[in-house]
Amino acid sequence: MLGEAAEKPRKVSKTTSSKEKTSSGEKRVKTSSSSKEKTASGEKRVKKSSASKDDSAKTHKLALKGSSKIVSEFFEYSIHSILFQRGVYPAEDFSPVKKYGLTMMVSADDQVQAYIKKIMSQLRKWMQGAKINKLVIVITSRETGEHVERWQFDIDIFGKNKPKPSPPSAEADTENDENTTTSNENEDPASPPPRAASPPKEKTEAEIQSEIQSLFRQITASVTFLPMLDGNCTFNVLVYADADSDVPVEWGDSDAKEIEGGEKVQLRSFSTSQHKVDTVVSYRMAD
Repeated sequence: MLGEAAEKPRKVSKTTSSKEKTSSGEKRVKTSSSSKEKTASGEKRVKKSSASKDDSAKTHKLALKGSSKIVSEFFEYSIHSILFQRGVYPAEDFSPVKKYGLTMMVSADDQVQAYIKKIMSQLRKWMQGAKINKLVIVITSRETGEHVERWQFDIDIFGKNKPKPSPPSAEADTENDENTTTSNENEDPASPPPRAASPPKEKTEAEIQSEIQSLFRQITASVTFLPMLDGNCTFNVLVYADADSDVPVEWGDSDAKEIEGGEKVQLRSFSTSQHKVDTVVSYRMAD
């Protein structure tokens, strides 16, 4: 009896030990539950990652909008500056304004101002929609109808593969606003789209302004090598937009208004975090 009684405690002891293991096992289950909590934490991280993508898209959209505003504003002042520097309109028709740390000359003529504002209103929409790839200002002799000077601004949008543009998409005639047109380049339909340019390092507003300032100084200095324009001249603005762009009814198609046998001079470029603008002027040699 005593021997059996002595054995029972050992059995009880083993049973107790087994319960402890079970209890330890339950703790391990709780550890597993802790693992589930980690998984839940992981799910939260996934949500944060999704939110991060949305924030990134918004940031990119805001950056594109801000960059489009800078480039559009540059084009507006470019038109005024070229008209003044090249004597398309009398000097007394212009007023000085401070911009880019320079004294810029802006047309004070109501009709010219209204015409340029009309062009810029549509241009800004295309810029913000990343639909424009080229802007051209063509100076034409009123007497002969010959194109004597052509200022071309090529626009690269970083991270965007260029779709085929529609013919010149937008040409604007100063004498007849309804002749405003857009322009498409002739490209091989079988050729792959050009690769997108690599974005530059982030630039400060001061750095961008400095580059624009240098380009305007070159435009001002262009009178030293460009032939003097004889007689009365007028100008047209051509905008090359993507083929899928919405074009207002008052804008029509145009030829490229190239200068046959003309000379070309590459000027400076400038870039933002989203765009790069290259400039070239073509001109007819004086007889």
